[in-house]
Amino acid sequence: MEQQNQQEGASELVQMRDMLREFVRERDWSRFHSPKNLAAALSVEASELLEPFTWLVSGDKTELDEAKLRAIRHEMADVLAYLVMLADALDVDLHRALIEKMALNRSKYPAHKVKGDARKYTEYDE
Repeated sequence: MEQQNQQEGASELVQMRDMLREFVRERDWSRFHSPKNLAAALSVEASELLEPFTWLVSGDKTELDEAKLRAIRHEMADVLAYLVMLADALDVDLHRALIEKMALNRSKYPAHKVKGDARKYTEYDE
C-alpha cells in the first residue's frame, strides 16, 4: 500500500510538471526560467505566503476568513509551482528527494530523543 501511495504521489508530481511545462511553453517563458531565477521566484512566493498571517494573534486557522484562506491557497500553489519548475530545471526527482531527506531527518531527530521538543538537532546533548 505504501509503495502504491508513493507511486501515485510521484505520478501527480509528473502531471504537475507537465502542466507547468505546457503553460511555460505556450508563453515562451523558458528562457527566463534559469535555476537561479526559479529559486528567487520561489523565495518571493514563500515570503508572500506570510502576508495573510500578518498581525494575526496566533495565525491559527480559526483566525482566517475565506478571503485569507483563498490567498494562502493561491500562494501555496505558487510556491509549489516554482518548486516543481526548479526541480525540473535541475533534474531533481522531488519525490525521491523527500524520501532521502526524511531518512536523514529520522537520523538527526530520533523520536525517542526529540518528542515534544522543537530545538534543532545540533542543540541536543549527546
